[in-house]
Amino acid sequence: MRDLHLRITDWFAGAARELPWREPSCSPWGILVSEVMLQQTPVARVLPVWRDWLERWPSPAHLAAEPAGAAVRHWGRLGYPRRALRLHAAATAMVAGHRGEVPGTYEELLSLPGVGTYTAAAVAAFAFGRRETVVDTNIRRVHARLFGGTALPAPALTAAETRRAVELLPDDEALSVRWNAAVMELGAVVCTARSPLCDACPVLDACAWVAAGRPAPDYVPKGQAWAGTDRQVRGAIVAVLREAHAPVPRSMLLEAPVDLAVVADGVRIPAAPDPLSALHRLRAPAEQLDRALAGLLADGLAEEADGGLRLPG
Repeated sequence: MRDLHLRITDWFAGAARELPWREPSCSPWGILVSEVMLQQTPVARVLPVWRDWLERWPSPAHLAAEPAGAAVRHWGRLGYPRRALRLHAAATAMVAGHRGEVPGTYEELLSLPGVGTYTAAAVAAFAFGRRETVVDTNIRRVHARLFGGTALPAPALTAAETRRAVELLPDDEALSVRWNAAVMELGAVVCTARSPLCDACPVLDACAWVAAGRPAPDYVPKGQAWAGTDRQVRGAIVAVLREAHAPVPRSMLLEAPVDLAVVADGVRIPAAPDPLSALHRLRAPAEQLDRALAGLLADGLAEEADGGLRLPG
């Protein structure tokens, strides 16, 4: 294992992508924001939003001083905007209980609202140099191929996978941090889910999957549907609220105006192609629109005010 640790971390030292949250100067807050934004979202989409957030809110205290709606407004098109609310809630908790700083241990991080086991481990490792077992989709895939001989890991994280990740973690604290980052990068850019670049792999000769003849996966991963889903409709409604300068009447969200260029009731939304047009081009059924609105209100991503809906706070 020592040989594999060094081969993969040495590869990482020379091949790692230059990302701002990997810079030594990046704050623990910047690393926490990046970890939350990168969940189910490609790096290319995260980069501009991350930079905008860190410029606007360079510390948890800066974000906590704003209403939660500001976090949603500047979440852009990253998707899953509840992550913005969770970051705002975590920032508020840090101001209340951690002197406005990101706490440095796994247990303290896990106690923050919206911070799960993966994020707590990743921030403890990458921001504070702690020896923690970090397991994301990329790491699971590398472990499955390199040590398990299978094309893909199980559809959901298993106890056996977690035990294997714990056993593979180097004892040395500094090396463990590099190992976590290196295996994650290997899965992201070389040992990819589709069309892995095996010839570029630093441990190709040790890969159990390659030795087994690269057997096909025993299941077909199902991508998440988007078109026509409640998620798509919810995202379109949030886009309208993000651009509106006043509460949007429910009727505008539920029924397309005869002329979308005319916006009544003092609600100003940018001209076409505008988010209101995009919402109504979906032609979502009335019951789906009602369901999406109810869900946004229940999740705290929207609130009722002055006879309409707006972002929270």
